[in-house]
Amino acid sequence: MKFRILAADFFRFPFQTKRLAVCVLTALFVIGLPVFSLGSDDVQQIEEDTRQQIKQADKLVRKGNYPEAEALLRKVIEANPQHSTAKLKLAYLFLKEKRLLDAYNLSFEIAKAEPKNSYAYAVLGATLLTSGNFKEAHKILYTALVLNKKEALAWAGLGMLDFYENRIFDSIDNLKVAVYVDSDEPDYVFALAQVEARAERYADAANSYYRFLQVSPQTDSERRDRIKGLINFLKYLGGKQTLYELGGTDRTKVSFELLRDRPVITLTVNKKEEPLKFVLDTGSGISVISRETAERLKIKPITRGGLARAIGGAGKFEIVYGFLKSVAIGGVEVRSVPVYIREFHSNDEKIDGYIGLSLISKFLTTIDYGSQTFSLVKKEVADAQEMVDNKDLFLPLRLTSSGFLSGEVQLEGFEDSLNFIVDTGASISVISDELASSSEISRFVQNEKMRVVGAAGVTEDVPSFLLPRVSFGPNSCERIKAIALDLDIINEASGFRQAGILGGNFLKNYRLTFDFKNSKVIFTPVTK
Repeated sequence: MKFRILAADFFRFPFQTKRLAVCVLTALFVIGLPVFSLGSDDVQQIEEDTRQQIKQADKLVRKGNYPEAEALLRKVIEANPQHSTAKLKLAYLFLKEKRLLDAYNLSFEIAKAEPKNSYAYAVLGATLLTSGNFKEAHKILYTALVLNKKEALAWAGLGMLDFYENRIFDSIDNLKVAVYVDSDEPDYVFALAQVEARAERYADAANSYYRFLQVSPQTDSERRDRIKGLINFLKYLGGKQTLYELGGTDRTKVSFELLRDRPVITLTVNKKEEPLKFVLDTGSGISVISRETAERLKIKPITRGGLARAIGGAGKFEIVYGFLKSVAIGGVEVRSVPVYIREFHSNDEKIDGYIGLSLISKFLTTIDYGSQTFSLVKKEVADAQEMVDNKDLFLPLRLTSSGFLSGEVQLEGFEDSLNFIVDTGASISVISDELASSSEISRFVQNEKMRVVGAAGVTEDVPSFLLPRVSFGPNSCERIKAIALDLDIINEASGFRQAGILGGNFLKNYRLTFDFKNSKVIFTPVTK
């Protein structure tokens, strides 16, 4: 592989980084040496001091003390501007802090100058992956492993890429190699635990999360509290023979009510006759039931797990885990369903809960906004010929670390596509505040301010925009209203950068057929 070929179409950074800098490839200049010379003992001592400083920086990173680690690495680089190891350590620190442009510039410089430096390729590939450039990330991470089969960061990067593209068991294999090569890196252990939980290997996930607590910094107390609660819940789930066990009929179709551009269906829980109203929410990995409804149905909490971060209000809410014996939708029944129990901050519509992806992921699922019907078909009895006939219509989706579905969206004025979460549970589409501040978008701001109700509370006076055209694959809608929110909370957990959310005001123009197993969706325009 020639590096100059990769550099030509190497990196599609998010819009905000394009405004900050333009990558220019320049030759390295030779730094002039002082007129005096050092003896061999002096040179060896300087090299030993540098190694010790880098080793100390590694320890600071493991302890979560990023500012001191950065200061120490910058000191090394100031003394020796060509020290590639120190620069790559700093680039990896930037990657951990999601300073993607800084991480990219440093790692790209070293990879260009040292084409056999496997760690440079690993950091560069991991940065590309986090930015959402999957195609180039795969090339670079693969190159890192060709150069060095023991490059743990490259194994971890490929493992997460497999996960995002729904190759769950390949992901587990690659992440296990990363953990084997570097068992003390918390990020690798945490990623493995996430994917094991997604694969429903709950006991393995609990063990991996426990290992994460052993090797992760003690300073991140909030995250550690969440993990402790999650371990208890995973152990509870691991004691169940099966989860999301399917029963009832092979297929069903029910009507839904469209409330504030969100599909709301009626279902029953735990074989009780009381009809409950649940929002179909593809923006949630796990289902949610309101605290009020849980108390009414005598659904007890299984365990608690600290505070979760979410959009709205104070930005945090208490994690409470629950468990439903069964959920019945039309003629279909799903047994053994894990849920969150939380307060709903505004419930004018008397919503009892939200149907998450895990509950419906074993079905071929259709949400028809035109006829306002919701259909579930067991995968093994889905019409195979229909799937073959429509294979060219399917658009790819990616699974984020936090369980969202993400697709590539095109906004008028942007050459490159942007990652947006496909969220039937959101009334309105969303753009990140960074995107909203770009020159391409800021001119579409509206006078109207909006009130946003999220999982963590209520946010007032949110700016709104009228986007001239939004496209997902060949499907386009004009004059789509969107609000601007800080999506850092979502991006911290998603694994790769999201620029927005496709909400109900866009999705209601289509019939959506989800093939969750293969992470694909068909958009069919509905008749007005």
